[in-house]
Amino acid sequence: MSAGTVRTRFAPAPTGYMHVGNVHTALFAWLFARHNKGQFILRIEDTDEVRSTPEALEHIYAGLRWIGLDWDEGPDIGGPYAPYVQSQRLEIYQEYVRRLLEAGRAYECFCTPEELEERRKLMLARGIPPRYDGRCGTLSAEERRRLREEGRPFAINFRVRETGTTVVHDLLKGDVPFDNATMGDFVILKRSGYPTYHMAVVVDDCLMRITHVIRAEEHLSNTPRHLQLIEALGFEPPQYVHLPIILGPDRTKLSKRHGAVSMMEYAQRGFLPEAMFNFLALLGWSPGDDREILDRAEIVEKFSLEGCSRSPAIFDLSKAEWINGEYIKRLPLERLVAALRPYLEEAGLFEKNPTPERLEWLGRVADLMRERAKLLTTYVTWARYFFTDDYPYEERAVNKWLAKPEVADVLADLATAYERLEAWDAQAIEATTRAVADARGLKAAEVIHPCRAAITGTTIGPSLFHILELLRKEDVINRLRRTEGLVRSGEIVKLARPHGASEPS
Repeated sequence: MSAGTVRTRFAPAPTGYMHVGNVHTALFAWLFARHNKGQFILRIEDTDEVRSTPEALEHIYAGLRWIGLDWDEGPDIGGPYAPYVQSQRLEIYQEYVRRLLEAGRAYECFCTPEELEERRKLMLARGIPPRYDGRCGTLSAEERRRLREEGRPFAINFRVRETGTTVVHDLLKGDVPFDNATMGDFVILKRSGYPTYHMAVVVDDCLMRITHVIRAEEHLSNTPRHLQLIEALGFEPPQYVHLPIILGPDRTKLSKRHGAVSMMEYAQRGFLPEAMFNFLALLGWSPGDDREILDRAEIVEKFSLEGCSRSPAIFDLSKAEWINGEYIKRLPLERLVAALRPYLEEAGLFEKNPTPERLEWLGRVADLMRERAKLLTTYVTWARYFFTDDYPYEERAVNKWLAKPEVADVLADLATAYERLEAWDAQAIEATTRAVADARGLKAAEVIHPCRAAITGTTIGPSLFHILELLRKEDVINRLRRTEGLVRSGEIVKLARPHGASEPS
């Protein structure tokens, strides 16, 4: 590593799914490293030995890889500062705890969890911010020896400076002072022998030569503790950047109800990874102009801390879907077809081993629908009628067109006219459809709209005649006859599906 090389890291805990806030932090750390031609390190912070799971770890890998983040060092590829999993580094942390004990900056704490909780409640009742009162820090050597001989379990606490201030020099927020007197001593080694987050993150960041710690704003209050630990251990501190929190459109804390779900759930919903990359990059950062569609290379080139906002970013799922729709429009057709196939196959709408002719047909469907498709799953829901006769009739399509008894005769005439067609293409279909309207003394729309409702179950979409062209002639005729029968019997009303249930998101 050359002098001055930027080294950032992402250090998730494998205790749950990778939500959008986690990935947003990882993305900004990755962008800063890549823009500065530095290194991005993945480290797994599994010191919560109770809640950490292998499944959550796999989810971390999957989420990062899906959105396209790579790393230069990490658990799976190694590196000069391995291991990169904290549970494999326990001896390292314990050695640095020993040094703090010898220097008098740490001490054994024999307080039980019950005692600590009782004192915390008492402080809260008195209106005092809860903090450890430091009583075990005043025990004599003889008292500590006696308690150890009694077999009393203990944790190791770090001794915080009680006077003065600790100033966090944040590259985004500026200098943020913290009063040492309000901090309180804190645990650095648990009774189990595992380090706490504070101890492990400090030792790892320093030993792994991390130059810039880019993390969420919620960690800002931890940073003065980390700075005091770094000083006590004789390390040089990294530079800190605390990213503002992300809020929902109602400006409350981001949650599942705003769309903040597991990163892999976005993949399941039909987002393209490059679109989600673009969307997340614009959450709290601006390239300096009004453009909202930028490819990965442009974002890396333009990214800077100066372009980052100090205010909370607003997570707007509708904007994410709009960006995704723009990417679908611009995606090369071959790639769009490849991206679509897994969704269609999983839904049982398309075969796993199609012929070249079927793939060519799917490409025509994908191209026709891409102007309105915001998600890849749109092809499974709203465009379902291309792949199966088992599609819903939307309530609006029924109420506006198919609930009218006279529509049955229109559908019957269309079916008969289409049967006589020799050429099955958009031009011939349009001419025949308009001829049916003329013969019945109707406006073209009074035939076209019922036809669309019957064939697709919807009232909106691309050109009806191009839709029909992509369907088999016999299927179109069968659908018209089927819907005609449902209209005549009145059963069509019972089949109406709630408005918008199958429309594009």
